[in-house]
Parts: sequence; structure tokens; C-alpha cells
Amino acid sequence: MTNHTKSYDYIIVGAGSAGCVLAARLTEDKHVRVLLLEAGAPTIPRESRIPAAFSKLYKTAVDWNYSTESEPHLHGRRLYWPRGKMLGGSSAINAMIYMRGNALDYDYWKSLGNPGWGFLDVLPYFKKSENQARGASAYHGVGGPLNVMDLRYVNTLTRTFLSAAGELGILPNPDFNAENQDGAGLYQVTQRNGKRHGAADAYLHSARKRANLSVMTGAHATQVLIEKRRAVGVAYIRAGVSEQARADGETILSGGTINSPQLLLLSGIGPADEIKKVGVQPAHDLPGVGKNLQDHVMVSVGYLCTKPVTLASAESVPNLLKYFLFKRGPLVSNVAEAGIFLRTRSELVEPDLQVLFGPAYYVNHGLSPRKEHCFGFGPTLVTPESRGEISLRSTNPLESPAIRANYLSTEADMQVVVHGVRLSRQLAHSKAFEAYRGDELHPGPNAQTDAEIAEFVRREAETLYHPVGTCRMGNNSMAVVDARLRLRGIEKLRVVDASIMPRIVAGNTNAPTIMIAEKAADMIREDA
Repeated sequence: MTNHTKSYDYIIVGAGSAGCVLAARLTEDKHVRVLLLEAGAPTIPRESRIPAAFSKLYKTAVDWNYSTESEPHLHGRRLYWPRGKMLGGSSAINAMIYMRGNALDYDYWKSLGNPGWGFLDVLPYFKKSENQARGASAYHGVGGPLNVMDLRYVNTLTRTFLSAAGELGILPNPDFNAENQDGAGLYQVTQRNGKRHGAADAYLHSARKRANLSVMTGAHATQVLIEKRRAVGVAYIRAGVSEQARADGETILSGGTINSPQLLLLSGIGPADEIKKVGVQPAHDLPGVGKNLQDHVMVSVGYLCTKPVTLASAESVPNLLKYFLFKRGPLVSNVAEAGIFLRTRSELVEPDLQVLFGPAYYVNHGLSPRKEHCFGFGPTLVTPESRGEISLRSTNPLESPAIRANYLSTEADMQVVVHGVRLSRQLAHSKAFEAYRGDELHPGPNAQTDAEIAEFVRREAETLYHPVGTCRMGNNSMAVVDARLRLRGIEKLRVVDASIMPRIVAGNTNAPTIMIAEKAADMIREDA
């Protein structure tokens, strides 16, 4: 074991969406020394920059390539979970949708005993992070690091989808991140000049020029070093060698919903009886670590398209030239260009269903392409009741933890997805789609009753890539961090990433994760 001789004021574990924000914000004070540790590679591949190419990075070296355990309510299938393993983390492989969730989500967090996390408390941090191409407003900011813009390319079928929604009486929504979330509209995206604008682009690249920031890639954290109930640094493996780095100030975990609880568990922080069973010596009994796992589950409702207008021809020579010369054309698409938020029951206070639309065949994460022109809907449950967990398989820090998402464990969760499949079919059979609708590929004509549709969902549902909640914020016995994101019971240790969400937001999770880190940076500075 060699010591990384320098000590730092802050060590941040994980250069994903949250870690990039923290590294940039904390080093604005030039007297503060920060070490950012990232397990992944130092370079971001070209496919990450090209918006429509994100699924080409799945199951490559820049993907953690996780899988769940056998999912009991999905016929025992093991579901693939891509997570970004490079600077920018999952913001370098996501579909770039800029979505905050519902204002009521944050008010609910606050009601659980988390002062400072209501919507009006967090809105300034969303605005601070944002460079909104439409300009500043009560809900949006300009001049922030993260570029948020309207789509440069909108497929003709996406316009058709919005017309179909109108036929069904679903009202248009020009901005899902303003006062009202319900309705149908085009998504805004984290892009700039026709390229992805992830957290590394927005925050880290300019911060790396600062002398007080050290970024170390290829460094896989193995343990939080704890002395007298205080975090003093991190052990990590780099190029096969075990090393340590010491923090005079705080150690901050930003590894995400899978890696942050795993590192805590490996460090002896978690449910003592459970970690003992795999051979870890408990250092601090904290039963909530790894629990409360939540994710959005979706299923693809897909159709053949009778006209050659989809993204199937995105990589034709003219479109490649259009992209590389002008950053225009279908390769600028984020694939899921538009969507609907709605409530499946009138008594609900916020939407429980999101229906994404893509002018493409998107089944099995885009890993099972078809040559024909296709389009598809992605009905997604955004307010799941189901809860899962992350746990250790062994004491080996390089072994993936066991992920149990426990999708669709309640009948209510399944009903929302079945409703979404029926709605997707109604949209497809609208007048608007008549000129384009070919055969239904998924679920296909054999699934008609609720039971048959539910069977299809069990067979084909997948993650929408939004795992959260495994280091939940709160003040009860299952909370892992307090409202200032400090670990309960260990000093100088914080968790700052999507794992702190007590309940998942009704929408995509990248913008909320960036907001969490913006707010945390202020709290860390105040507490110092």
C-alpha cells in the first residue's frame, strides 16, 4: 500500500454528474485543494458527443455494465443497467433530456423532515446551474454552466405524436419545467452547438485548468478511511496498486446510487448484521445504506413505419455529412424527442405516467436494431411504490454489488404501465398516425386484455436509467444522511448524488442530480 503523499481539503469519489459540479464549485475558492477520483477512463469517446449515438456506448469500456439479480415480478429476468464509467458519468451516455420532475416532489422531501429541500428552496439551484437558451424567467436561469436548449432536429413523426396527443384531448405543454408538468410537448436537452453537453463539458473541463484541482482517473475507490468515527480519506486501486489519499476536510461520495452505498458497505458502514455475513467488519451500524432503491420502469410499444422518415437512416452518407459539417440533421436527435406527462387517476396530485416518443426502434436499449423504419412509445411509471436494495456479494471492491430493483412489486405499479400501453396504442391509432402506422411489433395483436398486457410488460419491461434513493436523506432510523447530506454518525463524510433522494422525482433524474450537487457545494462551504 502506497500513500498518495499529498493531503487535500476535499476528496470527491466519482466524477459523474454530481462530482463534476462539486469539483468545479469547491475549487472556485483558490485556497481549497480538491482531489477528484474517477474509476473510469480519462477520455470521453466520440460517440458520446454525437447525440443520437449514445446507445453505441452501452456494454463498452465506458459503461459499468451492471445487471440486476433475477427480478421476481419480471419472470426472473436479470435486467441490464448501463451506467457511465468516465468523466461525466451517466451524463455522458444519457438521452440528454432536461427534466426536473414535479415541484411537489421536492415539497414532499421537505415534509419528511428535510428543511431547505422544498421546491422554492431548490429552484434557485436549478436556475444557477442553467444556461437556458430561451432566456431567463421565473423558472429558468441564464449564464450557468449547463447549456439547456430546444431540439435542433425534430423528426416529422415527433410532430405527428404531438398532433395525436391533441386528438386525444391532451393539452400541449411548451415547458415541462415551468409551473405545470402535465401535457404533451417537445423535450429540452443538455446540448450545445449540436453536441452533448454533459456534466464534464459543463463543469469539469474549465475547472481542470485550476491548480487547486487534481483529477485522477482509473482510480477505483475501495474503502473510506475512518479514524475515531471520522472520515480521513479514501483507499483506492490504480493500475493494480493500492493507494491512499487523505482529506483534512471532508470526504464526499458522489459515486451514484450503486457505487456510493457499495463503498459505504465495504467500509463497514451499513446494516451490521448483513455486512458481517459477507465478511466485512462493521464500523458503524446504519441500517438504511443500500435500501430504498427506486427506479423508473418502462416498456417499448413499437410499430413498423410505412414511410422512410425515421432515424433508421440517420447514419446515411448525406446525414453523416450534415452532422459532421454543420451539426444538423437526425444525428442531433436525442431519440426520445417528445413526451407526455399525465395522471392515470383523477384524484392524483401529480403525474404518475410519462410516455416518451421516439422515431426509432428502441427495444432492449437499442442493442437489438431492425433495418426497417419503426417508431415507438415508452410508457414509464414515474411514481413507483416498489422499493429495492443494493447489497454486497463479497468483500471484493471490484465485484459488482447485488442489485435488486424489485420492479412492479405492487399491483398499482403494474396498472400504471398497463394504462400507458393502452394509451400508446390509442396514440398510434389516431388520425395523425394513419399515414405512418404499420404493423404493431410490441406487444403485438395477441395482447388485448389487461392480463395479456401485464404479461407482455413482465416479459419486456426495462429500466429507464433513473436509479435513486440508496443513501436516503432524512431524520428517521433508515435515513443515511441528514438534510445537509452529512452521513449520520460519521464526521466529515457526505454523500452527494442521486442516492440521497428520499423518493424518486416524477421525471428524468440528471437535472435534479446536478441541482443536488449545486446545493451541496454551498452547504459544504457554509459548514467549513
